[in-house]
Amino acid sequence: MTPQRGNVRCATALRAVVLRGGRRTFIVAALLLVSQPKTSAQQFQYERPVSAAPTAEDVGEGYETPVVQYHPPRSMTRELIDVGVLTGALALTAWLVLGQRHRFGTLLVTIACVTYFGFYRQGCVCPIGAIQNVTLGLVDSSYALSYVAIAIFFLPLVFAVFFGRVFCGGVCPLGAIQELVALWPLQVPRRWEWWLGWLKWIYLATAIVFVVLPAAQRDFIICRFDPFVGFFRFTGPLDIMLIGAGLLLLGVLVGRPYCRYFCPYGALLSLPARIAWKAVRITPDKELDCGLCAEACPYGAIEGLRAMRATCLSCARCYKYCPREHGTATL
Repeated sequence: MTPQRGNVRCATALRAVVLRGGRRTFIVAALLLVSQPKTSAQQFQYERPVSAAPTAEDVGEGYETPVVQYHPPRSMTRELIDVGVLTGALALTAWLVLGQRHRFGTLLVTIACVTYFGFYRQGCVCPIGAIQNVTLGLVDSSYALSYVAIAIFFLPLVFAVFFGRVFCGGVCPLGAIQELVALWPLQVPRRWEWWLGWLKWIYLATAIVFVVLPAAQRDFIICRFDPFVGFFRFTGPLDIMLIGAGLLLLGVLVGRPYCRYFCPYGALLSLPARIAWKAVRITPDKELDCGLCAEACPYGAIEGLRAMRATCLSCARCYKYCPREHGTATL
């Protein structure tokens, strides 16, 4: 006889005894029922399907709901403010770099952008990570992509068509934090610069491959391996934080290593920047060919004493050392 059937019979017997006997008989029968082996509960494994985090009412007294690990959605007004700030920062950087040729003003924009887009917005206004979101939106019709994300992705590319890589100049928080630590940058040999430059294209292709995989294997590796977002949020996986710290330490001597060799969005920006309507020209009215600009550029963006549109990061460092800008050159 199975334990379940035995317990059913005991319950039936107890009911019959209660009907025929008195209080004493009922107590004896109840003790017999309680003394039966409690094996029935071991035969069934209770499972509660979970589709959401349990609340205190679900679990019981003393339970505390854990802190949500993802940022809550922002209102549309705040999202539009982010787009407006991004547009204004791009326009201001273009004006300072190409119109005013002002290094100090560009540096102030850099500090403001790393403060707002980095520490205040915690790296969430990010065209770099949007690469995979936009790609997924193109290949998967069921994936909903907001207009704000589309605007954030395309705005720096549109500005690059007209003014070069002004997003890299001081707006991008990842580039800005590296710009601020580039204290004694050294020149990287041109041959190394060329070979290392292919890494960002490999990273871009890998990110696209990972995002077009089936949903079960899909991985947003650009955001997951963002080396600096942990510093902006003051928390993150230890290994990623160590990678970011290593890049910042390297960036003291090698100018912007992530931007130049690993940033997949930098690879995309280099394409429209090649045909920019107006780009950095070190001495637009008369080329002095003194070579000070090439020595001042820590990013390998000056070849033949001319700024290369595809690789120039619009940082305006070359203006700071150009005698043409300080009125010390003989024209």
